[in-house]
Amino acid sequence: MRIGIVAPPWIPIPPPAYGGIESFIDILARELVDAGHDVMLAASGDSTSSVPQLEGFPPSDHGTMGVTTHELRHLIRAYTRFEGADVVVDNTLAGPIVARSLRTGPTVTIAHGPFIPLVKELYAVASPDMAFVAISHHQASTAGEIPIARVIHHGIHVEAIPIGPGGDSACFVGRMNPSKGLPEAITVAERAGIPLRIAAKMREPAEQEYFDEVVRPALGSNAEYLGELDADEKYELMGSSLALLSPIQWDEPFGLVMIEAMSTGTPVVSTSRGSVPEIVDEGRTGFIRDDLDELAEALGRATDLDRGACRASVEARFTARRMAADYITLFEDLVDHPWGRGDAPTWPSKAGDEQPDRPEEPKTA
Repeated sequence: MRIGIVAPPWIPIPPPAYGGIESFIDILARELVDAGHDVMLAASGDSTSSVPQLEGFPPSDHGTMGVTTHELRHLIRAYTRFEGADVVVDNTLAGPIVARSLRTGPTVTIAHGPFIPLVKELYAVASPDMAFVAISHHQASTAGEIPIARVIHHGIHVEAIPIGPGGDSACFVGRMNPSKGLPEAITVAERAGIPLRIAAKMREPAEQEYFDEVVRPALGSNAEYLGELDADEKYELMGSSLALLSPIQWDEPFGLVMIEAMSTGTPVVSTSRGSVPEIVDEGRTGFIRDDLDELAEALGRATDLDRGACRASVEARFTARRMAADYITLFEDLVDHPWGRGDAPTWPSKAGDEQPDRPEEPKTA
């Protein structure tokens, strides 16, 4: 199949440090190529993914994150070049609306965020050829009237992640945002008497303000902020920790950081929000608690868990190959629809190329 993938324009693919959606896109794109498909990526111009990329996109600019005009320009350039694709996979918020006017054919939107009312309102007017994918069953349960074509958990290249020996301290990996529960993690670690090492993204003004006003005063002598780490540094941190402490304060749609930690052999201690019960096997690969004292007690028991079982859980359930196979099955189902028949346009199309009309729907008696 010819598969176009649209990434958000704000962060390169793959990300140089923190970037859950961007890491997912790179992993999926490479797996689809390895499976023999013709993949083309629409991403910021400074992306370094090994997957072929469309030209003519500016480099990422964190200062424009969330600016509608920049996202729309990015999407228009992508969709006008992807008219020859058998399937387009969109990872943006505005993509389903742009696809309504610029895309005729199977299109998949992966819902990376929560189904809040505003998002559902936008999705409700998406292209009629749009198939929505949820990344956890909990997230899908909140979709309301938005039809979910599949629930597909994320996967990672677990074979490329080293197993760590564990250690005497816990770690926190995430963003400087109240939803991630960093102040709660600091409190839990302090109550457990276990040092906490923190790796967190802090690039945007709101993140810096949150750190200065809320996190920094809570650090004390038991918690150390390491900054934002690259992939190798992150896996070293996780692998040398007794647990990933992740007391999230929102309904996390998936939680890539949890399977990354488990792949290093490190169990997860988390609240029960969102997808957590779908990822963490209570008493085997981690502990799920909602009370801070109970989280502290569970953190103190993390060394009782088998690090090999944590790794085995990811190898059995959350590999990149399994994830890609699930998406390929969905794509094949979509291409079997009448949109998959007829003469296909050039792939990828050049700006200004005329494209064949949509194939006529078969007539029934």
